[in-house]
Amino acid sequence: MRRYFIIIIGSLFLFSCGKSYEEQKRLSRAEKARLQKEDSLALKVGSLPTLDCLPLFVAYDHHFFEKFGEDVRVKPYQSQIDCDDALRKGKIEGNVTDIVRAQRMKRQGVGLRYVAATNAYWQLFSNRLSRIHELKQLQDKMVGMARYSVTDMLTSIAVDSTKLKSEYVFRIQINDPNIRLRMLMNNELDAMFFTEPQATTARLLKHPVLMDSRDRDLRMGVIVFKEKALNDKRRQKQLTAFIKGYNMACDSINQRGMAFYADIIKKYTKADDRTVKALPKLKFEHAKTPRQKDIDRAEQWLK
Repeated sequence: MRRYFIIIIGSLFLFSCGKSYEEQKRLSRAEKARLQKEDSLALKVGSLPTLDCLPLFVAYDHHFFEKFGEDVRVKPYQSQIDCDDALRKGKIEGNVTDIVRAQRMKRQGVGLRYVAATNAYWQLFSNRLSRIHELKQLQDKMVGMARYSVTDMLTSIAVDSTKLKSEYVFRIQINDPNIRLRMLMNNELDAMFFTEPQATTARLLKHPVLMDSRDRDLRMGVIVFKEKALNDKRRQKQLTAFIKGYNMACDSINQRGMAFYADIIKKYTKADDRTVKALPKLKFEHAKTPRQKDIDRAEQWLK
């Protein structure tokens, strides 16, 4: 009798566990659906592991967007191509990119709105072991960059300014800036382009700077949004909150200094302590559209 009693109790226990498991699965599906719905309704902005994205990181981590009553989320990507692809496919509504890539997307039929110009600049470094100290020494050398981007355009400027033949300067596409940096550290390429904070790491490692986009009066970093994604009033309110939160973050960084946000820089860019301490002082400006002459120069190169 006792044996039958134990079997009945065990069966009831197993049945209750099974019911609990099914209930958990149901709740898990419901929670997943809820989170997916919330994410679809939020305004999503793609970012890169670069310092020009710092106002986005600060505004997101310190809940500045929420102060204006809207759900704005920053979605990190490791390369421009992945970030731009997410924008094309509607996974995000806006992203950080450069004018060359943005104008190319426009040419391909993607309606974009320029919302902000960033403070990004790009430097061309030669590998310190390659003994390249001038642009004219790039002949028969490999240059790390990203196709159809500002770094591609800057490679063309470097080639043209020294009257080298373009086919004798080998453009190697490495889209992830941190992978590009590791390749420089491992002496796998002759030269490559970086923006901050990767540029600071390269300088600390004594790799020579051959070219600086600021010397060419180029300001090519931008934040863009898809026009189609901003059609309804809800999205327009979210964009207004994004701009307000972004501007608030710029003010905070300018007042407190980038060192105050060292942990956020390391979190999103993977920069080490030495790099963060050596970063140049940069000013972050409120959201405003890029200069027309920068758009014109990108268009001219794309033609």
